[in-house]
Amino acid sequence: MGLLDNVKSKLSPAKDKVSHLAQKHEDKIQHGLDRTAHAVDKKTKGKYSDRIQSGTGKAKHAMDRLAHKDDDGGSMSPPPAGGATPPPPAS
Repeated sequence: MGLLDNVKSKLSPAKDKVSHLAQKHEDKIQHGLDRTAHAVDKKTKGKYSDRIQSGTGKAKHAMDRLAHKDDDGGSMSPPPAGGATPPPPAS
């Protein structure tokens, strides 16, 4: 057994636990990502809005893949529509 196979076998229980927790708390995680993105965008006064939206969308997609890995066999599917964080309301 190679080193990589050994590491994968040892980390498998942790990955399963994280996947279970991601499924259980998916709505809270999504809400936390949105709140964090909004707070960072507000602190940077909108200067990095595009990058914040992009990063938030990627984080949501990764979390969604982890939470629903059993649904599609773990394949890399495109992110769901509307995965990016909407821009904050103008002040």
